[in-house]
Amino acid sequence: MEVRIAPNDLPGTLVLPAQAQAVVAFAHGSGSGRFSPRNRQVAARLHQEHLGTLLFDLLTEEEADDRRNVFDIALLAQRLGQAIDFLREYPATRALPIGLFGASTGAAAALVAAAQRPEVVSAVVSRGGRPDLAGASLPQVKAPTLLIVGGADIEVLHLNRAAAREMTCTQELAVVPQATHLFEEPGTLEQVADLAARWFGRHLRSQSAC
Repeated sequence: MEVRIAPNDLPGTLVLPAQAQAVVAFAHGSGSGRFSPRNRQVAARLHQEHLGTLLFDLLTEEEADDRRNVFDIALLAQRLGQAIDFLREYPATRALPIGLFGASTGAAAALVAAAQRPEVVSAVVSRGGRPDLAGASLPQVKAPTLLIVGGADIEVLHLNRAAAREMTCTQELAVVPQATHLFEEPGTLEQVADLAARWFGRHLRSQSAC
């Protein structure tokens, strides 16, 4: 289902499988959008677990042309917050627990948005993310957070380990052996999808049972 996120009329794709138990909003990384094949693959795996997904463009086409906006974490978090508000108001999702899945810079935006809405965001997963860019928001995140990093993505792995030490919420760091930043190696993205499905299944379903 194609949707529009106010107030900037950002296009998105909302998928709700039968008997959806929760919904996950995706925040893509720099140079990507709602058609990201990696995020769509992860979303498809979540659908198998009866988890809905919202993939949307965080920036307008005009904004995306300015590369500074791609790394404006405050702006990206604001747009993700608008998507969260959409899910809280949309009739088919308003009663569902909400999770966030962020990739690259989108992971920082997801963590900032989670810190700003602790009563709404129930779980966060980062794929090859830059949680360090969330800065002072890291210790304010309350949602259980899973940081997934490729074992061969040495610098980002170091940044994730440092960020994890700043966090006070329930969190885990999962390292996918031999994977590089984009998880292009055979089978590695499948591992990411499985890890995300288990994390969201555990933490979002526990919320839906409350």
